[in-house]
Amino acid sequence: QVRLVESGGGLVQAGGSLRLSCAASGNIIRINVMGWYRQAPGKQRELVASITTDNSTNYADSVKGRFIISKDNAKKVYLQMNSLKSEDTAVYYCNSPHKLNLYDWGQGTQVTVSS
Repeated sequence: QVRLVESGGGLVQAGGSLRLSCAASGNIIRINVMGWYRQAPGKQRELVASITTDNSTNYADSVKGRFIISKDNAKKVYLQMNSLKSEDTAVYYCNSPHKLNLYDWGQGTQVTVSS
């Protein structure tokens, strides 16, 4: 079983930055492929960024050019969020970007952007 723990969220003013971290533990040797999701109140969870084994990245249009996903060579994935907007307010989660291979969801980390 794989456990995912997200951290780094908080309250930030519009235009500010935050860096989220995701740490994996349990039955996993290394993170190869991972994604960052977010869920705003009353909305469905959406995939906003993903990274592959060879560090190829993909972003939702809503965050392209502002968010950067990266990973280390072990069990951590990061999401650098710049130029934050009020619409980025959500709970952020990391998990596999492939819906058929999802791990158990972590508790997420709250990001609140004040305008």
